[in-house]
Amino acid sequence: MRIAVSGASGCGNTTVSALLAERLGLPLVNYTFRNIARELGISLSEVLERARTDNHFDKAVDARQLCLAMRSSCVVGSRLAIWLVKDAALKVYLLASLKERVKRVLQREGGDVQDVERFTSMRDAEDMSRYKKLYRIDNTNYSFADLVLNTEGCDQETVVSIIIEMLRARGIAW
Repeated sequence: MRIAVSGASGCGNTTVSALLAERLGLPLVNYTFRNIARELGISLSEVLERARTDNHFDKAVDARQLCLAMRSSCVVGSRLAIWLVKDAALKVYLLASLKERVKRVLQREGGDVQDVERFTSMRDAEDMSRYKKLYRIDNTNYSFADLVLNTEGCDQETVVSIIIEMLRARGIAW
């Protein structure tokens, strides 16, 4: 059983995926540009800059993510998880306003409000463009997701509990 969780930066995707995996006793698959940046010893901004002109980064992240996800039951958390993990037992998309997402990124990483807002908006636009170009995926169309949750005003535990209730309602969760 695979559970796919997606959402834009700052929606809670990484935290919710990790908590969900922990609560369900499943491995977490969350291989991202941040992992590549760490592995290469460069900043996330540098990886994003290189990804603008080099499709290798997206392809490497997505191939690694899928390879890890296909090994066993797991929770897959990534921007494209609900699109790429076709056999997911549950596909969850997390939402939050730009203002809320910026607030969360600031809490996590610090920085200047205007800089973080500009960076987050730019990243959203660039992600959308790359996903359309590489995979013909419109990441603003998540209407096929089994569960769409607005995480604004919700703590991560509440979001995870809602997802687990959905799994139980489908006879999936334990």
